[in-house]
Amino acid sequence: MTAFVLIIHDVEDYTAWKAVFDQAADMRALAGERHYQVLTDQKLPNRVVHFSQWTSHEAAQRFFQSPELVEIRKSAGVKAPDFIYLNEREAGDLEVSREQETEAGGNT
Repeated sequence: MTAFVLIIHDVEDYTAWKAVFDQAADMRALAGERHYQVLTDQKLPNRVVHFSQWTSHEAAQRFFQSPELVEIRKSAGVKAPDFIYLNEREAGDLEVSREQETEAGGNT
């Protein structure tokens, strides 16, 4: 089963956090992260959402709970991260034809 992790946290400064996040890319990959997305809140640019796919929940938990990563989070200005471990139930892509888009009154 595919393992996903959703992390939501505020950071002191997004640019500083992102630099630390990027420096940890090899560490994350070796720990089992396979794909990620970084999103920010539309109104709160220092609220970060990190959505990632892992080889297993156990690998993700080992990584995120490691003393080394706890220190890295502190140095990156992360405030009270919330970790949610998720199982995929379904995925898909939806397409809207140009005709349907026009009928709906605009872009989707």
